[in-house]
Amino acid sequence: MLNAIIVDDEEFARSSLYFLIQENCPEIKITGIAKSVAEARTLLSSRPDVIFLDIAMPGENGFSLLEHPEAQKSNIIFTTAFDQYALKAIKANALDYLLKPIDIDELIIAVNKAVENKKKNQPMPIIDNHLNDKGEVKKLTIPTANGYRIINTDTILYIEADSNYSIISLENNEKITVSKVLKDYEEILSEFSFFRIHKSTLINLEYLKAYSSKTGLKVIMTNGEEFQVSRRRISEFYFKIKQFTNIKRV
Repeated sequence: MLNAIIVDDEEFARSSLYFLIQENCPEIKITGIAKSVAEARTLLSSRPDVIFLDIAMPGENGFSLLEHPEAQKSNIIFTTAFDQYALKAIKANALDYLLKPIDIDELIIAVNKAVENKKKNQPMPIIDNHLNDKGEVKKLTIPTANGYRIINTDTILYIEADSNYSIISLENNEKITVSKVLKDYEEILSEFSFFRIHKSTLINLEYLKAYSSKTGLKVIMTNGEEFQVSRRRISEFYFKIKQFTNIKRV
């Protein structure tokens, strides 16, 4: 169980988020609710594991709370109606950035990240796939009409959803249709170099050639294919890119 506080100047936003957490996140216990940064500071003595933090508030904005030493020890999940603060949130090492109205699935994902941070020293189980010595999934067992096929994950450019099927695109331009939904592959692969940019597309960042925010956010793969990143996933995409490129520099 993680203790959490909610900080938001809007009463409807506070009550709505509280309700969503109560109904969908049993791992979270709300121990305090504040309508300003000043009120929030008085709640930090309880050392919350998670702070659900609005940004644009009268007086002080949410970022000013992060100057407090106790807040810096918490997992910060920004909850805001504005997407222009995403890059600043990344620099502040926030755990996640949720756009209002809060999407339940995105809320659950953010909470799961906080839970994983709490138990990060425990090994993460990956089922039915081959791992290398770093715990990364290196091969996938794909069901076929005649049995099974084993493919290397580092040959996958992207996976697209097609109703109850998934289409796996490989670096040799081969496409494999599999009777599994995209979410199954997202759960297996997204902790590593894969990221779901849209409800219908999961890409391998190893094959990401470029991305541009000129018209929304668009990614360009090494084979020339272009995909749009959904608005709700833009901030998380930036977080993933930051994490991925930091790993690559080590």
